[in-house]
Amino acid sequence: MIVMKFGGSSVANAEKVRNVLEVVKTRLARKPLVIASAFRGVTDDLFRLGEEAVKGQDPSVDKLVARHQDCLREMGLDPDLLKGLFAELSVLLKGISLVKELTPRTLDYVVSFGERLSTRILAAAFTKLGVPSEQHDAFDIGLLTNDEFGGAQPLPEADAEIKRHVSRMTKLPIVTGYVGKTRNGDITTLGRNGSDFSATIFGAAIDAEEIEIWSDVDGIMTADPRLVPTAKAIDCLTFAEASELAYYGGKVLHPATITPAVRKGIPVRCLNTFKPGHLGTPIVPGSAGAPKGIKSIAHNLHNLLLTISTPRMLQGHGFLARIFDIFGRHKISIDMVSTSEVTVSVTLDSNRNLEAAVADLRQFAEVAVEKDKAIVCVVGEGLRSTPGIAGDVFQSLKEASVNVLMISQGASKINIAFVVDDAECQKAVQAVHRKFFGA
Repeated sequence: MIVMKFGGSSVANAEKVRNVLEVVKTRLARKPLVIASAFRGVTDDLFRLGEEAVKGQDPSVDKLVARHQDCLREMGLDPDLLKGLFAELSVLLKGISLVKELTPRTLDYVVSFGERLSTRILAAAFTKLGVPSEQHDAFDIGLLTNDEFGGAQPLPEADAEIKRHVSRMTKLPIVTGYVGKTRNGDITTLGRNGSDFSATIFGAAIDAEEIEIWSDVDGIMTADPRLVPTAKAIDCLTFAEASELAYYGGKVLHPATITPAVRKGIPVRCLNTFKPGHLGTPIVPGSAGAPKGIKSIAHNLHNLLLTISTPRMLQGHGFLARIFDIFGRHKISIDMVSTSEVTVSVTLDSNRNLEAAVADLRQFAEVAVEKDKAIVCVVGEGLRSTPGIAGDVFQSLKEASVNVLMISQGASKINIAFVVDDAECQKAVQAVHRKFFGA
């Protein structure tokens, strides 16, 4: 059995739904389980509707309804297929508008509708076109999570529950990505682009032969092609390399995607829905025989850079522990860390709870907060043990007149990360790509 996950760009309209069916038909002998995202842009629309509702406005779902109804009509499907879901969404938004409150729990409920709508269309379309299919909300077939709304994690018992449900299925399963449910029955989401995570959660639970991630690019690229048009698909990546790329902003994979696959040693392959003949990029467990050197350059915009400084840090005990305790108490995740004799610099990808954390830090240190910073990460097996690579990276930045604000390599043997202003990110990525890939 395999898992096939299709992103929003793959299921954006009726024509693309038909294309997905043709791709799936080529894998029927391998008994696929299909995971799908919301139609492209729909999740953003749902976030916007929630924000409008909490402001006391009267958000309209008419455009959302029209888009999905157009798809139903073009495919000759029941026009009332989604009527109940749209009624449920309208009532929910009305309630938010009346009470003027949008908790993380309620927001997850709102944005869950994207995948619940798209998968019902896919299942009905596949069945009509000759492949008997059945839609399943992931939370109804075992995807239990904790209650970290907006970034939920699967519970240990989810594996057994998913396996039990899937073993009973007789039709092609079309399953919602992105969403789960707590033990108390509250709908959760796995974080933005979390359908990738759903795919590997299900893949690990059913001991899949392979997990396929289908998008609109040829695989994992040497850089984001929007920044570097000459970027090329990578022939092969290790789990460790792919995890680093995902963590630092690789556009093909969700940061947590690889974890369940690593746990079970299941290969993941990133493929292009619109070029199904392309081999894509396989992601494999080990690095034996894998070529060394830079594989890809990831980037992540709109970060915050915090510099925490005090002369008392010099030879002080417990200073770092005190800083990280504050971040932990305020549930703030840190991406990069760099230290000197009297300062600690960290990057954050969100300002959530930041004001309170900064107030606590200022009880014993000076804190400077800078916005709009980009993390650029150069990834490849053996970077730390290959002489001259770090020098080449920073020489390329010097030649491009890019100012580096922070550097982190640490104990990792496969990445070199640095921080620049958002405005210089593209120039930095292009310079490093040109140095190592010649374009």
